Formats: sequence, structure tokens, C-alpha cells
Amino acid sequence: LVGLKDWDSDMDGVECLKDTDVLHNGSRSDQEAARRLARRLFHLEGFQRSDVAKHLGKNNDFSKMVAEEYLKFFEFTDMTLDQSLRCFLKAFSLMGETQERERVLIHFSNRYYQCNPTVITAQDGVHCLTCALMLLNTDLHGPNIGKKMTCQEFINNLDGLNGGQDFPRELLKLLYNSIKNEKLEWAVDGDELKKSLSELADKNHHSHTKSISRISSSSNPFLDIAHDPNAAVYKTGFLARKIHADMDGKKTPRGKRGWKTFYAVLKGMILYLQKDEYKPEKALSEDDLKNAISVHHALAIKAMDYEKKPNVLKLKTADWRVFLFQAQSPEEMESWIRIINSVAAMFSAPSFPAAIGSQKKFSRPLLPATTTRMSQEEQLKSHEAKLRHVSTELAEHRSYPPDKKVKAKEIDEYRLKEHYLEFEESRYEMYVKLLKEGVKELLTARDGDAALKKSQSSPSLNQESQPAAAKVKRNTSERKDYRPETPKVT
Repeated sequence: LVGLKDWDSDMDGVECLKDTDVLHNGSRSDQEAARRLARRLFHLEGFQRSDVAKHLGKNNDFSKMVAEEYLKFFEFTDMTLDQSLRCFLKAFSLMGETQERERVLIHFSNRYYQCNPTVITAQDGVHCLTCALMLLNTDLHGPNIGKKMTCQEFINNLDGLNGGQDFPRELLKLLYNSIKNEKLEWAVDGDELKKSLSELADKNHHSHTKSISRISSSSNPFLDIAHDPNAAVYKTGFLARKIHADMDGKKTPRGKRGWKTFYAVLKGMILYLQKDEYKPEKALSEDDLKNAISVHHALAIKAMDYEKKPNVLKLKTADWRVFLFQAQSPEEMESWIRIINSVAAMFSAPSFPAAIGSQKKFSRPLLPATTTRMSQEEQLKSHEAKLRHVSTELAEHRSYPPDKKVKAKEIDEYRLKEHYLEFEESRYEMYVKLLKEGVKELLTARDGDAALKKSQSSPSLNQESQPAAAKVKRNTSERKDYRPETPKVT
């Protein structure tokens, strides 16, 4: 039994329902209470737009009832998916933790399918396409630098994801052009009733502010990084960085792969790379935020296959970017590896299930950038369960290799999934090992404090100083970190 007073405890004192409205496992009174709350949320009676998602995105039966009742206020019949999504996003602020926002979009997808059961053949297909539109909006209208996604790329990315079938090509073209011509917008509280998703990122990240703002290079709320000025500093020190692979493991262009030296600060779940030495009272610059890397679901290891420089570690992030970092000593390299992995193991929130699709088309699951609410013991159990699942899936995947006569694209998909599962297995093995060794005690001791004091008391340290580079021939083994190439069929 869940009492509404408990359910509303995190609403900052907002009185939502009467004390007598107590849940009784889906009884009639529960439905009436859900209907009553949904009506008040829709008409914003006693609520702000930022309150709505908190009620719709909770992972309990009553919240699901409220969401179903809330969505009944939207009539999407004969509307296109993008029209419906625009209408929905303008009614409230899609805020909260990543898991909550994901649940809200699932409720939207279910409602759209109810109103238009013949437009898209599968309910999971509607949700997949909804998330694809959010990501497309990020790519086309976010302040990211680089080539924008083409219509053909958008279509190719969705191959086989409509319940195992392809989406109608003309539908995808219409949706692509709609998002390209007009970016998605959502409502916010106060006088600003319309504001683009990309504009919601805080432009002024002052270190003295108390609220948690967002570091965003996109207009997709799922990809924002939480910037908490009050987060603990776990480690600092000089690091030389090389961008090894861009998002999704795509090889970084040669002109952007050079080594640059930064003063690194691992604060909370973010690795800040600053041009100047760390000062707590100093506001972060725009370049500092641009260079910031979230370590959620990341894995750091010694770069065994890179021999051009000593003391180099490899960091692979949740979105499959790969960075090389050169530390100033073997001990510093090992310390960075341990601290980064410890933070990722302790605080990374559980991943979402992978997108539903055909076996030939592989899609990685969404890895939220939010901080887990689980204890160290619960986090360990979660990682152990994921490790068992990934190991089993990898064994099953390897037991059914593709026939050499199939298309090269299918072999590429097979290799991509195998590459992903191998990485996930090694990542969770590291997380489990660290949590069993007592990560919490390590982070509480804050190994970074000693480094911080040392750096601040050593003004003679030269930011541009780097260990002497070893003279070796060019490495060809770096390719392992890129998207696996399609093997030749013999």
C-alpha cells in the first residue's frame, strides 16, 4: 500500500491531494484520485509546469494511472507524430531525472498509438520514433559543430525498428523535414511560455551558485550533463589530452587529434579540462564547459596499445567517444584510472533497455547521465546482475555467427554488437571489482585532496610540460576503439 502523503513527499510542500486519498492497489478510489490529480495537473491548478513531469514520471502504479488520465486530455487522432509531440511538450516542462523523462515519453507514445493505431504498426515503434525525433532535433538545432544528419541517414538509422519492419519511407521524410524546418519547443514556468530545448541550458555557470545547472552541447534533455558547483572534488592534476574517437566511435579527423595539456579536475561525475589551474572561487569559462567530459558509465584503462608516449590512459565514455590522457608519472596514471572508474561505478544510474528492433539492426541502450539513488550494496547487486546478463548475451551472440554469404551490412551489425558486449562486460567487471573493494571509502578519503594541495602549493609546475615522448613507429592497433570495420567475406 502506498500513501499519497508519502508519494508527494518530494514535491517541496505542494499540497496535491487530500490526506484521505489513500491508495488501495488500484481500487476505484485510486482511479478517482488519479483522475482528480491529472485534471489539476493539466489545468495547472496549484501547480507549475515544472511540477507536471514529477508526477507523470514516477515508477509506481499510482503515477502510471495519473499519467494515463493526464494523457486523455490530449486528442492526437489524425495528427502526425511531430504535431502531437509539439502539442504535448508545450503543455509542461519536461524536467526531472532521465528515467522520469523517459517514462513520460513512453506515456506519450502509448497515447499516440491509441489515437492512431494504423499510422505506425507497433506501439514500441511509436516510442522508438519519438526518441529518434528528439535526437534528430538535437543534431539539427543543437550548437554542435560538424555535419548535420541527412534525411537518408535518419532513415537508415531506423531500419528494422518498427516491430522488426521498416517505417514507411515517406513518413520518415515528412518527419525529418518538419523537425528541420521547425525545432521542437517546450513550455517553461514564468513569462517565457515558449523556449527551445537548446536555450534551456544555463549559459552562466558561476561556481558560487547553489543550484544544479546543465552542461549541454545539444538540445536533447537526455544528453545534458548535470553541473553541480557543490560537488566533491575527487582528483586534480595536469593531463595531456588527445581526442581519439568521436561519438559512436567514429574516427576523429586528423586535424583534431593533436595533444593539448589541461589542468584536469574530476568534480562529481564530470572531468573538467581547464586551461588554468583550479580555483574554487573562479567561474568556469565557456571553453572549460565545452571541454568537460561526463564519466557516467565510462571506463578508463591503461592504453596498452599506444606506445608513442608513456603513462597514457584510455577513457571511453557512454556515447563511445574515446580520449587518450597522458599523466606525469605511472603512479598518477594508475590513480586517475582508479578514481575515474570508482566514480563511474559508484554513481552511474542504471541503463534503460535497448531499443526494440530486428535482430539484424543493433541499437545500444540509453545510458542516463543522472546520479543513482541506490546504496553501494544495491549498486553492486545491480552491476553484478548486468554483468551476468551481458556475459550470457555475449556467449549467445558468439554461438550464432553470421553466414559468410550474408550481406556485408549484416556482418557489420554483428561485429558492432559483439564489440559493444565485449566493452560492457569489461566495464561491469571493473565496476563490480571496485565496489567489492570498497569504493565509498576511497572516495570519502578523496585521493584528489592530496593532489589538489600539491598542485596549489607548486606554482612552478608548467602546464605545457609533458613526459618525453617515446620514439616508436606508428601504431595500427588504435583501430580497436573505432566502430569495427566490416570484415572481408571470403
